[in-house]
Amino acid sequence: MSRSGLLLKVGVLILAILILVVVSSIFFPIHKPHIALPAEAVFYIGSFPIYNTLLASWLAILVLAAVFYLGTRKMKLIPKGWQNGVEAVYEALYNFVKETAGEKNARRFFPVIATIFFYVIAAALTSLLPGFDTIGMGHMGQEAGAFFGTYQGWIVEEPLLRKANTDVNFPLALAIISFVFVTYSGIRGLGFRSYASKFARLGQVFRGIGQLVRGKVRSGLSGLFLGLIDIFVGALEAISEFVRIISFTFRLFGNMTAGMVLLLIISFLVPWIIAVPFYGLELLLGFVQALIFAGLTLIFATMAVSPHDTDHE
Repeated sequence: MSRSGLLLKVGVLILAILILVVVSSIFFPIHKPHIALPAEAVFYIGSFPIYNTLLASWLAILVLAAVFYLGTRKMKLIPKGWQNGVEAVYEALYNFVKETAGEKNARRFFPVIATIFFYVIAAALTSLLPGFDTIGMGHMGQEAGAFFGTYQGWIVEEPLLRKANTDVNFPLALAIISFVFVTYSGIRGLGFRSYASKFARLGQVFRGIGQLVRGKVRSGLSGLFLGLIDIFVGALEAISEFVRIISFTFRLFGNMTAGMVLLLIISFLVPWIIAVPFYGLELLLGFVQALIFAGLTLIFATMAVSPHDTDHE
């Protein structure tokens, strides 16, 4: 194909896209997006509310189950198709865990780390499917579109499906699971007494008191001073453990909520095709947030099982 012919086809394609954008904005204007932080209850089972974010999380689980079922239902020595894709992702993630935690710890950490990673990324990616934030309860009405015309029809106020990560309860639950997993790993790897000594650093205080009792005032006072520093450091360590729950929660919640708001606003301001690149950004954001959440959990678990020395010479 000649260069002029290629340029002509590209020009025709760009013109067609522009025409599609103009026509879609006139005949299919997008109504003002409904943005709310609290999740909306879709229906009730007895007195138990089922929220749209909970439905979205169930959908993510079903998608994960389907992907891994298709990848493992007909296992072959030489993988191909779905099995090849699943094994490639599995191997890449396992190697990441092994390089960080070592072979021994990788076998213990991998199930939890992989579950967090796949769950977060599945919840993020399934939210890009058609129907999220656009189908649900509302009312018949009319309002101005983004550019031309008006929107007439069903205006959604309580969507049936909404990104699970935008409900603060979802990242909070994952953060608590991460906290419990790290604490359990530390206790299992070091023993309760050794792990607790990271926070309750009283050995130096007791040694200082013993020296005072034996009449060694100078060394005893020095030991007490160092012991008080140890107690303060241990308290900071304990606080930092619980602060991680808040940090994990609002890092995931804030980033994914911002992404949802961005997509809704961009879809309202610029019609159809122009908003597609922002979906690509959401794909990247979902992967990055899943990797950060799982990676930080892995790092903290690795640190928890590493021996620590709290004594001063």
